[in-house]
Amino acid sequence: MAATRVEVNIPEEAPYDVRIGEGVLDGIGEWCQRTPAVAASPQVLVISDANVEPLYLARTKASLERAGFKAPDIVVPAGESSKSTAVAAELWEAMAALGLTRDCAVLALGGGVVGDLAGFVASTFMRGITVVQAPTTLLAMVDSSVGGKTGINLAAGKNLVGTFCQPAYVCASTDCLTTLPEREWRCGCAEVAKSAVVDSDEFFFWLLENAAAMAARDASVAAQAIARCVVFKADVVAQDKTESRGVRECLNYGHTLAHAIEKLSGYGTFSHGAAVAEGMRFAAAMAHELVGASLDFVDAQADLLDALGLPRLPWTADPEAVLDAMKHDKKARGGQVRFVLLRDVGAWEVCDVDDATILAQLAAWNATAPKEA
Repeated sequence: MAATRVEVNIPEEAPYDVRIGEGVLDGIGEWCQRTPAVAASPQVLVISDANVEPLYLARTKASLERAGFKAPDIVVPAGESSKSTAVAAELWEAMAALGLTRDCAVLALGGGVVGDLAGFVASTFMRGITVVQAPTTLLAMVDSSVGGKTGINLAAGKNLVGTFCQPAYVCASTDCLTTLPEREWRCGCAEVAKSAVVDSDEFFFWLLENAAAMAARDASVAAQAIARCVVFKADVVAQDKTESRGVRECLNYGHTLAHAIEKLSGYGTFSHGAAVAEGMRFAAAMAHELVGASLDFVDAQADLLDALGLPRLPWTADPEAVLDAMKHDKKARGGQVRFVLLRDVGAWEVCDVDDATILAQLAAWNATAPKEA
């Protein structure tokens, strides 16, 4: 299958390529040489994690070295706990010890955690060095590797510290998805569903028609879904690079409840995608009550999530605790919780929702939660 190239053009930023296809990781060194921001780098530091290291690190370094780059590497522990100030500080010290200079580059090899962490430390080391993203999970390919958001977590919440830093190149090698655990595959499917629901009828009904194939990891369908998501996200980011104009907020659909679930249940208890799917269902139910979304829309979204293997979560929490977590999320403004709500596929708006309404909606949601198996 030939690789697909998507060019991301963001105002006041250098355009960059996203290459999607089987085996493109083996050519990452060559493509870095073709990328002006990377080509002259004396070192390309590969940051990966303990899960990805035995699978793809040697292959990545070999490609970089064939292209003439020195390619040191740093491997961090796998999991959300690595997105911390402590790990970021360790990386900064290691980068200094390696003698990285402002003309060097960092290559993030891994899923969303590695991409967010490596992007953050690169964007702050020496006030910013070049970043290349090589996502190895479906979630990272369709979402976090494109658009320039980086971040680490604090005890108070997820991604509360971060920067906007566009990558110079994104290498989405779809053969890496063959080693992805089923939980992580479904996690990525949730972000594909989010993109489809927010984008358009065309994307939504294409995904609904191909949901069974997507859930079964059909390679051709997955590659098409990744490309569609990248095009959608690139268009949104081009309109609102730093989430200051309100357009980029649509990408937070489902995330208001999702981040609260992740925080209150303990990071890693549920995958990010499973939490987002739950947040999408909750937001659709709220949209039916607040902005007139039809039950047909609510049911169609539920059918899509079910077909992708993303059922309701057997999880409840005290509504007051959930509301408090929402108020401490970075999407809140002045203590006011904001939801992305859809009247229909592609017809979204950002709504300030008062505390009493949220608490009532959460209580109703708890009452319908499935029981633990």
